[in-house]
Amino acid sequence: MINKIVPGLAQAVSGIFDGATVMIGGFGTAGQPAELIDALIDQGARELTIVNNNAGNGETGLAALLKAGRVRKMICSFPRQADSQVFDALYRAGRVELELVPQGNLAARIQAAGAGLGGIYTPTGYGTLLAQGKETRRIDGRDYVFETPIHADFALIKAAAADRWGNLVYRKTARNFGPIMATAARCAVAQVERIAALGELDPESIVTPGIFVQRVVQVAAPLRLAA
Repeated sequence: MINKIVPGLAQAVSGIFDGATVMIGGFGTAGQPAELIDALIDQGARELTIVNNNAGNGETGLAALLKAGRVRKMICSFPRQADSQVFDALYRAGRVELELVPQGNLAARIQAAGAGLGGIYTPTGYGTLLAQGKETRRIDGRDYVFETPIHADFALIKAAAADRWGNLVYRKTARNFGPIMATAARCAVAQVERIAALGELDPESIVTPGIFVQRVVQVAAPLRLAA
């Protein structure tokens, strides 16, 4: 019997090892799996490479993981904003690395990993510092930069509901990077508010099929960082 539901947050993040690459869903705080991040802090893995759209807000969620000194490198598209003081201070002190990736390229590189592609050619970044040292090619009269896929050992994502097979439905814009991150990680862990019975979820509403999800943990009253 397939049952991907784990009994608690500690079990959900077990096995995340020092030096792992971890994708964390969320667009800012919307859709960020705050409880899974807190569990990862308690779990103790260090020297992590984190893939996220942002680099933390305030001092909770991803910012708390950074503040705890667990992150070696950030791969993101928007590292600085009004409340990104934790990342900003760490970066200025030379305590965290940054790979800056334009948002469309970030999504496309994650999708490439999930689709099993060897990379993509994109015009975004051509002729800028972001393209230095990378292969370029002219295709149909337009210049492109070759970008490699972004793979991960683990993905921590948030969804509205799941069944025991791991099929996921999302809450509005909280969906954001979750579906593509699930496809690009060896082990995708989904934090959900509700566990549905098999057959209860409308197949037309399932965005992430269970084949891409390895663990599901229920957090019935998650921290609402954003609508």
